[in-house]
Amino acid sequence: MEKREQFGSRLGFVLVSAGCAVGLGNVWKFPYMCGQYGGAAFILIYLVFLAILGLPIIVCEFAVGRGSKKSIALAFSELEPEGGRWHHYRWFCMAGNYLLMMFYTMVCGWMLYYMVQTAAGNLTGVDAAQVSSAFSGMLSQPGTMSFWMMVSIIVSFGICVLGLKNGVEKITKVMMLCLIVLMMALAVHSVTLTGAGEGIRFYLVPDFAKVKAVGVGNVVFGALSQAFFTLSIGIGAMAIFGSYLNDKRSLTGEAIQIVLLDTFVALMAGLIVIPACFAYNVEPDAGPPLLFVTLPNVFNDMAGGRIWGTAFFAFMSFAALSTVIAVFENIVSFAMDGLGWSRKKAVAVNFVAVTLLSMPAVLGFNLWSSIQPMGAETTIMDLEDFLVSDNLLPIGSLVFILFCAGKYGWGFDRFALEANKGEGMKFPEKARFYVRFILPVIVAIIYLKGYYDKFSKLSMGAFIGWMTVAVAYLLFVFWLSRPGKRKD
Repeated sequence: MEKREQFGSRLGFVLVSAGCAVGLGNVWKFPYMCGQYGGAAFILIYLVFLAILGLPIIVCEFAVGRGSKKSIALAFSELEPEGGRWHHYRWFCMAGNYLLMMFYTMVCGWMLYYMVQTAAGNLTGVDAAQVSSAFSGMLSQPGTMSFWMMVSIIVSFGICVLGLKNGVEKITKVMMLCLIVLMMALAVHSVTLTGAGEGIRFYLVPDFAKVKAVGVGNVVFGALSQAFFTLSIGIGAMAIFGSYLNDKRSLTGEAIQIVLLDTFVALMAGLIVIPACFAYNVEPDAGPPLLFVTLPNVFNDMAGGRIWGTAFFAFMSFAALSTVIAVFENIVSFAMDGLGWSRKKAVAVNFVAVTLLSMPAVLGFNLWSSIQPMGAETTIMDLEDFLVSDNLLPIGSLVFILFCAGKYGWGFDRFALEANKGEGMKFPEKARFYVRFILPVIVAIIYLKGYYDKFSKLSMGAFIGWMTVAVAYLLFVFWLSRPGKRKD
């Protein structure tokens, strides 16, 4: 059997894993959520939840990967008790990775398109209405959308075909370091703009009166949800990098570094966006349009805006590409581990598959815009995002927690033994009760609350129907965790 690849360095593991976690959720969603939920007070609550929620789950994923030395296609089969059902969840994890890429490659293409358009000066000197129409114009052109989506796929699979060390690790390290340099330059520029001081105070000085005005419950749940979704946990996207890791370092210490780097990128993204918004009298709570409509207008008014706008979308492109490359590596590993394919064959087949699977999201904004699967004004991308973000990520995280800490899965003792191999911070024994009994309840509440928020405004019949689906998913998870006989 061919020896499993390993990372060439600890820095490579940290940067590649962080690259998977660092994505558009950090640099797109986080700044406008700060704007909506009161700035610094929201950040404090977010950081607490990141430590008590995100960190233990990412350690669970890494442990499953390193303990099995397999991708999620075979990891549960390697570690579960004899007669266990956990391995059935591999299909959901694999589906989650494909579903994520079915729209993420397109959005990555948007970033590349805007980087080129800004660099070419096509967004310079136009008014606000023209900036807005530029975005809607892009969405209406399936050819343009398909071209830039293909660029993101070709670049990312081209890196994966080179292998773990020579492709994914080497190039992602450079990309992540460029991302950090660009981000710091943009942040320094943003905070030195005339009028940025009010934005800095909003972002860094907690004002709990703002939290009260928005609603304490809304802010707490917003921070809870963002902490949960920012790390790409629940579909085995992190487990694959654990499988490439040696036993020299403990997993908790490595996970902390990745969480810190992911958080640093999110905080710096806010420091780029929010002071600039205040400097130019733009509301920082504009939501998703903040990136493609609001900020280009800000760059238009800014001295040297073409340069800074290009740098900003280059930063966004690196953030998106780092996630695409990481998830593509996971997808390639499914075929290598599960089917015994070579890396080149796995890349070739998946290149065609992902390209075809990505087309519905592209066409959903133009030729297939009449398809509105989640109700009026929704798109195919909305459905794909719902399946991943509102279902597979929380349900998958619950599976990993129950598998690693539950009585009938891998078990807390085996999980802790794997997590604590090597030098570095150990996973605390005192966390056993919390991870086994409290954390699953928190994840289940997040999951059900997400469904409630999304469907509570529908008719009673539709609402009950959707909530029945949510409960059915939870029952499926408990079906997976039936008792089995340990092989050892």
